[in-house]
Amino acid sequence: MGRSLRSKISLLFTFSLFLLIFLCWAANNFFLPTYYEKTKVNSLVDVYDKINEIVLEGDPDSDESISKIEKVESVSNVSIYILSDRKGNGLDFTYPLSFSIGSEGSVFRNDRLRRIIEALQRYMFGPAPGERSPELLKTKEDYYDIYMYFEERFDSKYIDLVGYLNDQDLIFIRTSYSNISESAVISNRFLLISGGILLILCSILTYLFSCGITKPILNLSDISNEMSQLKFENRYTGKRKDEIGKLGRSINTLADKLETTISELKSANIELEKDIKQKTEAEEMRREFLSNVSHELKTPIALIQGYAEGLADNINDDEESRQFYCDVIVDEAQKMNNMVKKLLTLNELEFGNSNLELSRFDIVALVKSISDSVELLAKQKNIKIVFNGTDPVYVWADEYRIEEVITNYLSNAMNHCKEPNIIDIGFNKHDNKIRVSVFNSGDIINEADISNIWDKFYKVDKARTREYGGSGIGLSIVKAIMESHNEEYGVVNHSTGVEFWFELTID
Repeated sequence: MGRSLRSKISLLFTFSLFLLIFLCWAANNFFLPTYYEKTKVNSLVDVYDKINEIVLEGDPDSDESISKIEKVESVSNVSIYILSDRKGNGLDFTYPLSFSIGSEGSVFRNDRLRRIIEALQRYMFGPAPGERSPELLKTKEDYYDIYMYFEERFDSKYIDLVGYLNDQDLIFIRTSYSNISESAVISNRFLLISGGILLILCSILTYLFSCGITKPILNLSDISNEMSQLKFENRYTGKRKDEIGKLGRSINTLADKLETTISELKSANIELEKDIKQKTEAEEMRREFLSNVSHELKTPIALIQGYAEGLADNINDDEESRQFYCDVIVDEAQKMNNMVKKLLTLNELEFGNSNLELSRFDIVALVKSISDSVELLAKQKNIKIVFNGTDPVYVWADEYRIEEVITNYLSNAMNHCKEPNIIDIGFNKHDNKIRVSVFNSGDIINEADISNIWDKFYKVDKARTREYGGSGIGLSIVKAIMESHNEEYGVVNHSTGVEFWFELTID
């Protein structure tokens, strides 16, 4: 089992702090002495540059120059001595006091000044026999040299700059050099002690901090586990405003939406089960109905065909009467046969036994060919067909089934067309759809009947339907075909007639 997030955070913080303490210790041991020495040297160079500017600006013996030099000396924590031969009697101290090096009977005012004079003599004329030579740290030819010198008598270490400000002035700058190695050892010892204490305290604080992070995460984990078991009672109740708080509020939102969605799905599932049950019962009723209709129609068809054959065999001596009854019987038999075929086609469409054979074709050309085929029949009924053709429009559909839709619409329009006896075929594009409409002048359909005209055997005008031999199945076939294509269809009443329409998706 892997380490917990709490352990990982604690280990990471502890290791990071330990590494920081180690790096500080290493820096003190290996880099601090060098850095300290370089800093001291640079500070002497900065002081030299400042004094050089002061001397160049005016007489170093003037009160103003001395005041500036004292200020630099105080701020930089160094000792500054300037010597010159401006009076012509040897080198004199111009700062901090005038004193002749070579004059007889010279008296050194204090030990510090004595050591400075001795240091100058050492740097100018070399160390006395047996003395340690000073270490040259930095030099700038014709300007200054910087030395490190250990004065054994006083167990002191100095860094001195000896140089020239101009052709006449000699400058001596001294700064003390502490034993940085000893200071580093003390510093490291203190660092280890304080670092150890800090390490323990930080480990404890890190553990407590990690608990504050991992506790709400564990709480969120428990909530998500319950959600996976479809339990939504628990919610995140923390008040945090950081990322964990945002995650908690997001999980609460997710839980609310999941609970609502699952509730809706359960309700929808119950409704679906009811719909399936109702559909199953309806399908059984349809099958029974179609079976009964088919059975009932087959018997009269057989009888009518039998009488027709008997009359054709001269059973009746009256030739004219016999021929009339023969024509009627054959015509009725044909109508019944057509009705059976339509019922079988409708049954296939409604129960999914007929697969669509999709193809790409020009819907405008198909409608044109069907309207041309009924042109002669329309003229016999004194009906004018107006075709508002457009450029080719290609669609994906079952061409044979769409032909049935158009044929049924045109047949229905011709059977119900009245003065001024006009059938108008139109096309209208919108979005990626094309709407094909068939309008016939005549009576409108009552609003109460519009929702029922798509049902099987429903007839708006039964007397008129008997005149042209309608079965009440054509529009039901249209409905089944369009729904199998998942396309829209419908009927619209106008002031002068009725318009039937259907839509197809443009390729």
